[in-house]
Amino acid sequence: MQFSELGLSPAFVAALAGLDILEPRPVQAMAIPPALAGRDLLVLSPTGSGKTIAFASPVLEAVVSRPGEAGDRAGSGIAALVLVPTRELAVQVASVFEALGDRLPRRPRVVVVHGGVSINPQMLALRGGAEVLVATPGRLLDLACHNAVRFGNLRFLVLDEADRILDEGFRAELAEVLALLPKSRQTLLFSATFSGTAAELLGPVLQNPLRLGEEAPPHGGTVRHEAYAVAAEDKGPFLRRLIAENGWKRVLVFASSNRRVDNVARKLNNNGIPALALHGDLSQAARTAGLEEFREGSIRVLVASDLASRGLDIMGLPCVINYEFPRSPLDYVHRGGRTGRVDAEGLVLSLVAPEDEAMLRVIEKKSKLRIPLRRHGEESPKA
Repeated sequence: MQFSELGLSPAFVAALAGLDILEPRPVQAMAIPPALAGRDLLVLSPTGSGKTIAFASPVLEAVVSRPGEAGDRAGSGIAALVLVPTRELAVQVASVFEALGDRLPRRPRVVVVHGGVSINPQMLALRGGAEVLVATPGRLLDLACHNAVRFGNLRFLVLDEADRILDEGFRAELAEVLALLPKSRQTLLFSATFSGTAAELLGPVLQNPLRLGEEAPPHGGTVRHEAYAVAAEDKGPFLRRLIAENGWKRVLVFASSNRRVDNVARKLNNNGIPALALHGDLSQAARTAGLEEFREGSIRVLVASDLASRGLDIMGLPCVINYEFPRSPLDYVHRGGRTGRVDAEGLVLSLVAPEDEAMLRVIEKKSKLRIPLRRHGEESPKA
């Protein structure tokens, strides 16, 4: 199948080709036609499957290649609002819209807003409106309080990582955002996982939605999941041994608290392994710079909180290590989704102290995974 068969215009197909996106991936072939037809969608698709292109394409096709609504032009508010749960994901999603828009006959205005930086430049950027606004919920509400954003002509609402935005931590903010939006809009929800609690909240968000896809086995079978029994006090030396013995050019290590993230990164650096910490207590400038250094390969190890578990696209990442387990099996799935992107092979390795073994079994059951637990004396895993 070709993109031209999905209902996209020749100009848009050419824009995709300019990014070397030549054939639609399954989620794109599945979602783009009904989205272009105006349907509300709930789309479930594994991490790394191409969800951003799946919603960016119909949105830009409608508001740029097929204008006709007042909200399609700058100066008339916002035509499409994309809500995401983290600042890093907001920047990444906006970059996809911008890359596509740069190759269209009429370049759309794309604005990204999030916390951690001054609100004033974002208010200035929104003067005159935008075709696409990518936002985190908290900063969007701050801008609304300043009368800096208008939604009277909104055509699209997109929720990326929808299960997180519908979760308890964002529920109150989402309700406030929805109260600002017109009911006559098209809504697209995309997520890799979807809990029963999130599903119960869909009523105010979607109208007669078409549900597409399903929660496939985590990471599509391209990622190996293994665990190693390690006493809590031995995790640091064992982690350093793993990194030293393997040829990984980049490794993403997850820990459960900001303090632990800092401690692990510091000890790696003290032992000659270049590492950076990434968590919510850092400034936005430090977070952005750290991610860029990791993507470019100048830093070998990124030690992160679950801030980095959602949606971030880090191509060529061979291994994710859980220094500590997350609080929920869903977060384990999302952490592991940073490796094995676009059907590449990957490894998710967890360091399991005796007190962690019960959580390992919960993750196996909830995620429908079999995770071998290697004991002392067995060969350490290789990517």
